[in-house]
Amino acid sequence: MTRPPTVAQRRVIDAADPVTGRLKGTDAQLAALVKRGLAFRHPRPPHDHFLTPAGHRIRETSEPTAAPEPPAASSDSGVFTARIGGEETAVGGPSRTREVHSAWQGLLELRRMTHRDGAVDRPCGWERTHLVQAAALALEAAGHRPAAGEGLGYRVRATPQPEAVAVRESDAEALRACAATLEKAGWQVGEHTEPRTGARYVLASPRRA
Repeated sequence: MTRPPTVAQRRVIDAADPVTGRLKGTDAQLAALVKRGLAFRHPRPPHDHFLTPAGHRIRETSEPTAAPEPPAASSDSGVFTARIGGEETAVGGPSRTREVHSAWQGLLELRRMTHRDGAVDRPCGWERTHLVQAAALALEAAGHRPAAGEGLGYRVRATPQPEAVAVRESDAEALRACAATLEKAGWQVGEHTEPRTGARYVLASPRRA
C-alpha cells in the first residue's frame, strides 16, 4: 500500500468490531478496502467483510490507550466487549450468547489469517496486545460465568508481568476449570498462591508455539 486510506475509509476501519474486525459500510467502501488489501470478504454467507492484518494494524495505530479494565458490553452500544468479571451491569440472554459465539469464531478466524501456518490453536498478535479481553473472551465463550459486581465468578486482571494475566475464582474447582479452558485455547497456565491472603489464582500467558 503506497498511500494511506481516505478519510471515509478510515472511518469504516476505525468503526470495525474491536475483536472480530467485522466491517460495516457501503458496498463501494468495502470493495475499495478489499482492493487495497485492508479487508477481505468472507467466503461463507452472509459474506461479511473483515479487516485483514494490515487493516488491523491501521486501526490500532489510531486507538486510544486501552483501560486495564474495560466496561461490560451494552446491547445498545453495538460494540462487543469481553466480560472480565466485576462489572456492575451485564447484559445476558440469547443475544449475548450469540455475540460471544460470533466474537470467538471471529478471533479464531483472525488466528488463522495471521499465523503463517494457519493455526488456530494458539493466540495471535491481537490477543498479545489485548491480554485481559482475550483471556476473558476465551472463558466466556467456553461457558464460564464472569463475576457480577462482588459476586461469584471469574475475574481476569492485568499483572506487572509481561504477557500475563491473573484469573481469580473463589471456587477452587471453577478455578481449575478456567485454567483448563485457557490451556485448551492456547495459553500457558499455572496455579499460584497469594503470599498475603493465601488465595489461589491462575497466571496465564499466550503460548507462542
